[in-house]
Amino acid sequence: MRSKDRISYFYDGDVGNVYFGPNHPMKPHRLCMTHHLVLSYDLHKKMEIYRPHKAYPVELAQFHSADYVEFLQRINPDTQHLFPEEMAKFKLGEDCPVFDDMFEFCQIYAGGTIDAARRLNNQLCDIAINWAGGLHHAKKCEASGFCYINDLVLGILELLKYHARVLYIDIDVHHGDGVEEAFYFTDRVMTVSFHKYGNLFFPGSGDVKEIGEREGKFYAINVPLKDGIDDISFTRLFKTIISKVVETYQPGVIVLQCGADSLAGDRLGCFNLSIDGHAECVRIVKKFGLPLLVTGGGGYTKENVARCWTVETGVLLDTELPDEIPDNDYIKYFAPECSLRIPTAHIENFNSKSYLGTIKMQVLENLRCIQHAPSVQMQEVPPDFYIPDFDEDEKNPDERIDQHTRDKQIQRDDEYYEGDNDNDHNMDDV
Repeated sequence: MRSKDRISYFYDGDVGNVYFGPNHPMKPHRLCMTHHLVLSYDLHKKMEIYRPHKAYPVELAQFHSADYVEFLQRINPDTQHLFPEEMAKFKLGEDCPVFDDMFEFCQIYAGGTIDAARRLNNQLCDIAINWAGGLHHAKKCEASGFCYINDLVLGILELLKYHARVLYIDIDVHHGDGVEEAFYFTDRVMTVSFHKYGNLFFPGSGDVKEIGEREGKFYAINVPLKDGIDDISFTRLFKTIISKVVETYQPGVIVLQCGADSLAGDRLGCFNLSIDGHAECVRIVKKFGLPLLVTGGGGYTKENVARCWTVETGVLLDTELPDEIPDNDYIKYFAPECSLRIPTAHIENFNSKSYLGTIKMQVLENLRCIQHAPSVQMQEVPPDFYIPDFDEDEKNPDERIDQHTRDKQIQRDDEYYEGDNDNDHNMDDV
């Protein structure tokens, strides 16, 4: 084990300012709440804090189709009615609405995961965190389940430039279908998803029988669960399966999607995990001592999302956090008890011991079909960064110097986002 992990943390305050619309369960504001909770516990002092670059369209097109990326860039709420065919083709609409600054939102959260992967590749950190990422449902040519760009696939594609094998683990209550589908035919990425399955629960995929195809056969692992699973059942199953996966597959790096909709009391979820139970999965993965990229994901009771990802930031930093939440800009959301832990619900666990035992045996049996960890002939490594050539005459002169291109350096002590004003914007005459 390394004596002390170097942790890079990616955050841009703009990512929490977008609005999906009235009554939509996705509230990016939860990211601001998470960040301010991290600040209130002084966790930022133990990490390197970065603002991610905004991913270029050509970077997004490393996975997504160019016409889909171009449409996301072009569309806005005022013009969407002019493109009914494209809206339907790319599955934009009710679940995945067009909203103001949508494309910039995608660029920021995807840029965070891509930057996190690059820092890991260049051995500049041991663990990289992007709570804004983890949007695992987006497909090559379409939006799905509140997800437009699949930052996880883009991050994994970066990691594959330096690592022969990448392990992807997903503890969101929904099946990680977009990531699984992207790597369904390869043995270079093993996807492992623990999720609710059955009764038409979104997205409807993730049966234990879905195991990958062709070269990817046995390299997709699905752990379908029923309503009400609790900490003991979940963490025991998680530890057994993931330990065997790491032993068998021998990944060079792990990507962990920490969707918080698997917590008890989530607006869209149906599991009964406490924050400590959810965080135990993070602790288990961290103990393998492998390079680790950690993202957020789902989570629709936003004060609990912020609690969860703050506790998990603490786990990654080996820091125990006191239960009483310190004063911060969002303290009213955690009232009246203002405590970090939440109680689990008194609901029935429909996952019997025999059901979980059967699932475990099926998964372990499939793992036995892998003779050994696959090897790969490594090629010349492609460049990290694709910066398109711009025609200076066509660009708006006010936008020529993009703040994000200046912001790849580590933030100084006086540049944390402690208040509404970001000090970076006041540094021009220094």
